Amino acid sequence: MSFRRVVILTAPFLMLLAAVAPRAAEAPQAAGVQQGAQTPPAQKAKKPPSAKMGLPWPDAAKLADQRREAEARPLFQQSDPLVVTLTADFKAVNRDRNPDTTKTFPAVLTTTGPAAASTPLKVTLRTRGNLRLNYRTCGFVPLTVNFAKKEVAGTAFDGQNKLKLVTHCQNDDQYDQGVLREYLAYRLYNLVTPQSFRARLAMATYVDAASGKTVATRHAIFIEDEDDVARRMEGRAVSLPRMMFTDLDPESLTQMTLFQYMIGNTDFSIFAIHNVAMVTTPAKVFYPITWDFDVSGLVDPPYGIPQPVLGIASIQERLYRGPCRSLAEFEPSLAIFRAKQAEALALIDSIPGLDQRNRREVSEYLGQFFTLLGRKDGLKRDLVDKCRKQPTM
Repeated sequence: MSFRRVVILTAPFLMLLAAVAPRAAEAPQAAGVQQGAQTPPAQKAKKPPSAKMGLPWPDAAKLADQRREAEARPLFQQSDPLVVTLTADFKAVNRDRNPDTTKTFPAVLTTTGPAAASTPLKVTLRTRGNLRLNYRTCGFVPLTVNFAKKEVAGTAFDGQNKLKLVTHCQNDDQYDQGVLREYLAYRLYNLVTPQSFRARLAMATYVDAASGKTVATRHAIFIEDEDDVARRMEGRAVSLPRMMFTDLDPESLTQMTLFQYMIGNTDFSIFAIHNVAMVTTPAKVFYPITWDFDVSGLVDPPYGIPQPVLGIASIQERLYRGPCRSLAEFEPSLAIFRAKQAEALALIDSIPGLDQRNRREVSEYLGQFFTLLGRKDGLKRDLVDKCRKQPTM
């Protein structure tokens, strides 16, 4: 099947140039739809991101308890695909394309399988994202699933409050393969560092609530909530834009930016907090944790177009965007990647449902990276000589 690549300017660089300019509202939302959106009552003005920094910290014992609870979430104790059914008014859901939406949609989530409780869970859905919310990009929107604490006790979602759900974008086999390639990216990130979002692959069936008809059955990914990532680090998730490289833990920053280089991802921004979560600890150390890897060379979606300001012709062309360092300074982090080569390549064969062509493509792409790790001249060219001297990105 052939695809037409569509040039769409993604948010991170526009946000960076505009210093986090406010987004314009999208088209008016449909109203009066059966089981449609619920608009919450007017809320108080949000506190500034810096307000969270002033909150008192729990003692060390409490932080350790929170870490253990987050580490033990049932959803991420297994890697086999979770079989779920989501029933909602998906016509209404897919009409909500406003990136600043606060609308929620009632839904029922049911899990099936020998290790899953089949009790239907009442949840709400909210659309999310930027590029994948565009009608020209995706026919099916990415979602946030909100849970009720009393509903999830004793289920695979025990302890969950809200989770991002990566969906299939278009009801097509190649887009479904793209979800599996993005899931591989999350597993690779976990392999490199525990300071990363955990992910659980799912086979999701979406059912129209009014007619009972199946909309689609495709792979999906539940992404760990950033607050649980922070708890596993005995820290706190904060949203502080305009951060500089010097504000962040240098080791984790280098690992994160080298990982992005490995998978060929440039769709992130520390300055604009785009596809990056920040975790801070009682010692006031900041750690950048990245997510959302669809517009990467590893995934290579039909809509993946690099930003012109980057000077690369394709998203498969790797570009290091982190802080400039010498090869000697890079070496401790590079050694971690070298040590994980065999496990990283073995992960490809562990992804259920990934077909032969896609396995071959991602194997070749990752193989190029690991070959480069053994060439000092290539590393110096890409990481040192081509490094853009800038305080942030």
